[in-house]
Amino acid sequence: MGVGILGTGSYLPAEVVTNDDLVRRVPDADPEWVSRKTKIEARRFAAPGEATSDLAAEAAVRALRGAGLDAAGIDYLIVSTSTGDSPQPPTSALVQDKIGAGRAACFDINVVCAGFVFGIALANSLIATQPGAKVLVIASDVYSRILDFGDRRTAVLFGDGAGAAVLGAVPDGYGLVDLELVSRGEANELIHVPAGGSRLPASAETVANGDHYFKMNGRGVREFVASGVPPALETLLKRAGVAVEDVDHFVPHQANGVMLAELVEQTGLTAATTHLTLDRYGNVGSASVAVTLDEAARSGALTDGDLVLLAGFGGGMSVGACLLRWRAI
Repeated sequence: MGVGILGTGSYLPAEVVTNDDLVRRVPDADPEWVSRKTKIEARRFAAPGEATSDLAAEAAVRALRGAGLDAAGIDYLIVSTSTGDSPQPPTSALVQDKIGAGRAACFDINVVCAGFVFGIALANSLIATQPGAKVLVIASDVYSRILDFGDRRTAVLFGDGAGAAVLGAVPDGYGLVDLELVSRGEANELIHVPAGGSRLPASAETVANGDHYFKMNGRGVREFVASGVPPALETLLKRAGVAVEDVDHFVPHQANGVMLAELVEQTGLTAATTHLTLDRYGNVGSASVAVTLDEAARSGALTDGDLVLLAGFGGGMSVGACLLRWRAI
């Protein structure tokens, strides 16, 4: 038996924020400029009463339904997020309680936008040591709560959402083919939130300085993606013995539409179908690969036996890539 995806699900908040809506909050962010620079036309923002665990629970329920499983049958529950409900308890514990996954061991991971693929890698290892286990991997982020709407370079990019997948045993020949995980800690300052942790605890001064807002060096991130992602994908495909032209579907992190078009050309993935949701949802952080995979699966685009390449990349800086042979759900 292999290890594969048994079901997927996603949840996007109800509030649609178009570029026209957003520029009322963000100075100097012309709608045409946002569209041209990012290919993003809209994003979703969580309602005032919605937190990361709420979005995660909704996505989890849908993934369980897709897999034909009850929450009580889940052995492990992993939540990938960098915007948890609070510093503690782990958001996964809140999700466990919300969905009734009472016997699941729960924990959070924070690999920012690469987290969903890292979560899949962890699920693969858990199932390898406990054959028959069912693992629920959820990625959920509410970036609208940490955005500085005075910074058009970051505020126009992000939205809120959650995606999930249930992993377990699948027939031989299907499921995960191989994984490649890369971290580059020397680039840690490219994406960060300065305050709120043990280095710089919350205070009136940190709040006044805006140190709890998301910060990003856009040029540095673009250079990291161009130099760091293609080698990771090349290494993965070479080790798996798969030619780039044999990849049927490419599901990348939905960072920026212009950057993704460049990445597809640079990696030679032009023959694959590249799945995009950023035009409607923006960059939903760790959830972007999970949400996009779910939409591709539910649309019927992924057919039995297709080779699907997932690629997440983000703060840390980290890259997570996963090649899998799709089994029709």
